[in-house]
This record gives sequence, C-alpha cells and structure tokens, in this order.
Amino acid sequence: MASRTTHPVIDTRSLNRATLARQLLLGRAGMSARDAVGHLLGLQAQNVKPPYYQLHARLAGFRPAELAGLMESREVVRMVTMRSTIHTHTAHDALTLRPLVQPARDREVNQFRKGLVGVDLERLTASARAFVEAGPRTMGEIREELLKQWPDADPQSLAVAARCRLPLVQVTPRGVWGRSGQVRLTTLENWLGSERADADGVAAASVDDVVLRYLGAFGPASVKDMQTWAGLTRLREAFERLRPRLVVFRDENGAELFDLPDAPRPDPATPAPPRFLPEFDNLLLSHADRTRVITPEAKGRSWAGNQAYRTLLLDGFLAGLWKAEAGVLTVELFTAASNAAKAAKEEIVAEGELLLAAMEEDPQTPAGRWSVRFGSIHG
Repeated sequence: MASRTTHPVIDTRSLNRATLARQLLLGRAGMSARDAVGHLLGLQAQNVKPPYYQLHARLAGFRPAELAGLMESREVVRMVTMRSTIHTHTAHDALTLRPLVQPARDREVNQFRKGLVGVDLERLTASARAFVEAGPRTMGEIREELLKQWPDADPQSLAVAARCRLPLVQVTPRGVWGRSGQVRLTTLENWLGSERADADGVAAASVDDVVLRYLGAFGPASVKDMQTWAGLTRLREAFERLRPRLVVFRDENGAELFDLPDAPRPDPATPAPPRFLPEFDNLLLSHADRTRVITPEAKGRSWAGNQAYRTLLLDGFLAGLWKAEAGVLTVELFTAASNAAKAAKEEIVAEGELLLAAMEEDPQTPAGRWSVRFGSIHG
C-alpha cells in the first residue's frame, strides 16, 4: 500500500466543486429524472416532496409530473434502504441495493430483541409477507396482525422486525406529487410484479460496483464517507481491492480520499450558482466529514432537534435556510452570508423565482404573485 504522504492534497474548495459536479449542482443536467435517480443512487425521501425539489435543483426543465409518472408506472419506488431511511430508487436499484444493506437491517432487528422474546423471526417474516402481499397494509395493520400471533411481544418491536426483514415499498398514491395517501406497504417484488423482478434480478449488488457508483455520485470520498452514506461497516476491504483502479488524494486533515480517475474535478474557481435544496438532501448527509459543503459557521444550522430545514447553497456551501408559504419565499442567510453582494442576492432571487414557477402549486397564490424576501424563516 502506498504511503498516504505520496498522495496529492485536495483542498476543501476543490473537494466542494468536485462533489457539486457529481451531484449535478454546478449546472442543471439535461438528463431524465429516471437517469438522475439512478446516477445519484436514490433520493432521500422521508417526506413526499423532497425528491421533487432535489431533481428541480439538478435537472434542466424538470417538472414534478415527470417523477410522479415514474412513481405511478413503478419505474421508481419509495422504500427503506440506506441508513434505515426512506429513499426513492429506480426499480432496479431497489431490487439490488436493498439486499446489499440487509445485514444492517438485521442488526437493527437485534436492537429490539428484548421485545421479541419467543418470536420466531422466520415465521414472522413469512406471516408479514403473506399479509402485505394479500393487499397493501399500514404499519398499524401489520402490527395488529402480528400481535394476534405473538400477543406478549412488544408491538413496536414486531413492526420494526417486519420492516427490517422484508423489502417493503410504499405504494402509490403515496409519493405522487399533488396527491395524498396514507402510507401503505407491500413487498417490493409484489409491487413490481414477478416478471419485472425476475428480469432485473434480486441478488445483492456487488459491493465493488456500488463503491464505484458512490464515488461517481459523491466522490472524492473516504471509506468512512461511504460507510456513513450506506449505513454499513467494514468497507475498507472493497476499497483496497479497487485501489489499483482508483486515484487517491489526501484532504487538508490528511484523510485518504479515493476517486474515479476520469471523474470531473473542476477548477476550484468554477462558479457555483445558488441552489435551493429540500430537507434531507443527500448532499448534506452522505459523508462522515461534511466540511466539503458545511462550513464550521454553518454546522448544526440546518437542523433543530429531529427537524431538518430546507437549505440554500451559495457559492457551493450551505449558507442559509428557506421556506415557501402564504405567497412568500423567505430566505434566511446565515451571518457569514448575510452581507452577500447585491449581485449574489439577485442570483438568489432569480433562482427562487425559478423554483416558485416550477414547483409551488398553491391555487390561492398564482405563480406570478409569489414574492421572494430575505428575513427569518421563523418570522
């Protein structure tokens, strides 16, 4: 193994621009929504709207109907994968990435073993599968069904076990823009149909292939970075196998960063336009060291308790928060960005107006009557 001291150093700003390029945030890409979901290895989707906002920030001409159509045609699905959180994935990635992270879901079940005393997990899995494949069910309905068989077990532990042991997908209309629906679940294979599942295959994706795809979407990155993104451990071996095919850098703290040889690493002076991101954007969640996007001044500013705020990138870094309601898009700039030059604020307003025109569908407030203002999002 080569000494890390021989690797060139990549400074934070260069790392920022490289990551933004992979994330399609230096300029909107002319690719389809389906291709973008695949390139990004899924979109964080705890709430319904964030995947749509993520694609608006990244794709030229994106409209919510495009992703909504993919949801309804089952080309993309919503399910628990990385970090035990809900993601929107292409059907193929859902089938192949979920088995890859299954060991982490099995460990999650073990955390609830005190509530599962006397519960046969194989029998639980079979019972839950039969129940949700007979018709999409709410988590409450799954819990009540399992309690009939194990009345002395902890109800929440039973629900967690079913969620972790089975690849459960949220069926539409949940996740479709402009529609509402309770979370109802069935198995991924049942939702896609046996013909599509058989065509795509259900084997776990190769760890090495996923490492390469992760670097293509989030690199340059360390082993710990990818482990944070995937919610997995012990990935060092895969990186070492791939080392001859990769280039290696050091960050300014000496950490080893791996990358694809031909991946874009733009000049650090490359302009980065303002971008409005939703809560739970993977750009802010998929590295162990997030200083490539989050400055020390901004650290902790995008969360309050368990609540994530919608965020603004300015010059490629987290610089503020935003909300849109009652006909007003409010932008709250952090202290270091509050004195932004007039030209920068004009770019923020222009980007905000583009967002409003494409994404805000308030029948009481026609798009042309929305306004953008700077102030506190709590005001």
